[in-house]
Amino acid sequence: MDNFPLATPSSSGRGYARITAAQPTGVGARLVTVEADVTRGLHSFSIVGLADRAVEEARDRLAAAIRHSGIKSPKSENRRIVLSLSPADLKKEGSHFDLPLSLCYLAAVGEIAPPQKKILFVGELALDGTLRGVRGVLPQVLAAKEQNIDAVFVPPANADEALLVRDVSVFAPRTLADIVAHLKGERTLTPVTQRLKKVSPAPAVDFSDIRGQESAKRALEIAAAGRHNIVLYGPPGTGKTLLARALPGIMPPLTDGEVLEVTAIHSIAGTLKGETVVSWPPFRAPHHTLSHTAMVGGGAIPRAGEVTLAHRGVLFLDEFPEFETRALEALRQPLEDKAITVSRARGTETFPADFMLVAAMNPAETLSEDAAIAVRAARKQARKISRPIADRLDLWVEVPHIPPEDLAGLPRTESSARVRARVVHAREEARKREGGAGDRRKEQDADRQTLSPLAESALLEAARALDLSPRGYYRTLRVARTIADLAGNAVVEKEYVLEALHYRPRGMFGLS
Repeated sequence: MDNFPLATPSSSGRGYARITAAQPTGVGARLVTVEADVTRGLHSFSIVGLADRAVEEARDRLAAAIRHSGIKSPKSENRRIVLSLSPADLKKEGSHFDLPLSLCYLAAVGEIAPPQKKILFVGELALDGTLRGVRGVLPQVLAAKEQNIDAVFVPPANADEALLVRDVSVFAPRTLADIVAHLKGERTLTPVTQRLKKVSPAPAVDFSDIRGQESAKRALEIAAAGRHNIVLYGPPGTGKTLLARALPGIMPPLTDGEVLEVTAIHSIAGTLKGETVVSWPPFRAPHHTLSHTAMVGGGAIPRAGEVTLAHRGVLFLDEFPEFETRALEALRQPLEDKAITVSRARGTETFPADFMLVAAMNPAETLSEDAAIAVRAARKQARKISRPIADRLDLWVEVPHIPPEDLAGLPRTESSARVRARVVHAREEARKREGGAGDRRKEQDADRQTLSPLAESALLEAARALDLSPRGYYRTLRVARTIADLAGNAVVEKEYVLEALHYRPRGMFGLS
């Protein structure tokens, strides 16, 4: 108990107590002070501080949990009970306030003595006092550490998640009664130790499992090395989805900092699906009926959308032209700025959205043998995929039909691990050259300086012939620079520029 010096009930003032909690916001969290005021009078029990329905319903849960923990229920005596959550202008939502609200009440009535140092309490209470797991524990613990809080109490189901944060003591009591006994000094809880984390599995699709489509594999390798956006087009059933699902397997695993960042996002969203740590680039593949709000995020209180859930990973949009135009146009900001700002009546949040976009589509001429129908389909695609969006899609790659008799005779090719090694090397070369500055203008200038005279001449000539926009010009240059990195060449030669130009969209899409 030396780590948690206790104040006597009288020293904290009978009738008043204060406990620390937190509220997830966006992809982070803010600390919240829970206060309790208990006075004699006609019985009333209220929770104030811009609380939502889930927080208000905590009154009944904590009353039952306290009673089943062997303590007199708040509803059994004539007392005026006010529980306050501050700052009062921050919307409070979620069942994770159950534990700090109950402990704050117990401290106010003198049942326990609160710790003299700040400790974060998180957890939902079952009616029998058992602690249940909640969303968003990792960002709450990270917020606590930033405020020099070095101890947290969380449900056992969230212990591994909390342990991702270093230099914080994590306690995982099973019930409210366990915490009460600990704070009373009757039974000491010990911090949980680092356990084997359940990590997200490696991508299931290996490059060696895909027969043929070598040109598409080459394009995916370039895309992974330079984190370029890519479009796969071809007739139905040619393997576009399979290729897209193999892409995360040739990307490097997430760094330690990225693991915390991505896992926190998915912790708040409730998409961890059993694993504690997201260690590989996430892969998101929403259906084409996805709404604009689900794509970019939103709601009364802004929440992360698919572009944020794909942060540091891949956003795969199959049947690309079938997505609603508003959802596609909303991709402009995250594709350019690697973040997206969502404004709603109750607040504005900026979410990270640094993802690789992989789009799959069927060319108009493959959709119908009727020429008139094909023309109408091509016009529809051109309307849906505007020039600004097309400019942000760096590689357009055909995935042709391969006859079954030819496919059966093709050998297995190299594994994802071998391709990933080249991707990692190319990224390291780019990092050394750019110095990690992240300044787009400086990166563009640096790339231009590495162009050979013949390569620069070829790029300028093609820009005029293809009517490339300035954005299209520089994105083509970036692709050529990535090809040079994969080749281990410090100079961007003409052949690399020609290959990069080969991946620009063709007239069949009405875009060039």
